[in-house]
Amino acid sequence: MRYFLHLSYHGGAYAGWQRQPNAPTVQETLEKALSTLLRQPTEVTGCGRTDTGVHARNYVAHFDGPDEPLPPTFLRSINSLLPFDIAVHDMQAMHPEAHARFDAFERSYTYRISTIKDPFTRDTAWAAPRAHDLNLEAMQAVADLLPQYEAFATFCKTGSDAKHFRCKLTEARWEQDPANHLLLFHITANRFLRGMVRLTVGACVLAGYGQITPEEVREALEKQIPIKGSLSVPAHGLFFEGARYL
Repeated sequence: MRYFLHLSYHGGAYAGWQRQPNAPTVQETLEKALSTLLRQPTEVTGCGRTDTGVHARNYVAHFDGPDEPLPPTFLRSINSLLPFDIAVHDMQAMHPEAHARFDAFERSYTYRISTIKDPFTRDTAWAAPRAHDLNLEAMQAVADLLPQYEAFATFCKTGSDAKHFRCKLTEARWEQDPANHLLLFHITANRFLRGMVRLTVGACVLAGYGQITPEEVREALEKQIPIKGSLSVPAHGLFFEGARYL
């Protein structure tokens, strides 16, 4: 039987989701726990990649389990085998062809910028230098450009194995959360390129500091070239928020 798992994780201790030869990953850790619990080698397929240090609130993965239904104690048992920074919240029995990655038609991320020095968010939000100087209107002007384009080589990290740079963006917006001293960037698309969200936030931040203009970002997108002096913001402020399925 095929199962979907809904999980969250703190990415600080991991080299991203995807299995790596010489570094701990979320996928490898989850597979070891499942293999121990099910007493058979168990591979897990995730709904997408997250980079080193990136967190996830509602990540979806699938695995194939035994033919008989899993016991009601499954969630308690799998969580007892996982470290504290990975938690499985829900499990769903699916049809055999259901696919956590290929069936997802939309994915969402949030980037968190702390506007104050806060020891309680130091590994879940970026304390941007001089955050009080950021011009949110200029940052949103850059964000407003994104849904107008279909290709994003401008915001793809070098060394990517992507076969094309096309993405369909449906959301790109900044939000102020004054109660928690945060600036939040919400972005949703059908797919994301390697390092895309962190480079996109970086472009917004550079505009917010007045170091580039929205027109310079538009020109880079028109020509599909990197932004001069591009900034990739730190990974620990980025959260994978979830994937949507039909």
